Amino acid sequence: MASDPPAKQLLHLVFGGELTTLDDLDFRDLSKLDIVGIYPNYATAYTAWKAKAQQTVDNAHMRYFIVHMHRLLDPDEQKRTGAR
Repeated sequence: MASDPPAKQLLHLVFGGELTTLDDLDFRDLSKLDIVGIYPNYATAYTAWKAKAQQTVDNAHMRYFIVHMHRLLDPDEQKRTGAR
């Protein structure tokens, strides 16, 4: 029985913090950023992002983001593979 090769890691960072205003992406206090984690694919990063976003739904200034680290590490990768 042949095994499938492991999926390529497409690293994603999930982090968040409180914004100074709803109109901009300036954080109120950079020392209080919440680094949720680094995930091997978009699906697991999205799950973590959604959980954190739901926990802070009562604070309109609190925002969480997903950063596609694999695009920063290899900017041409998306062009070659169409990876998300």
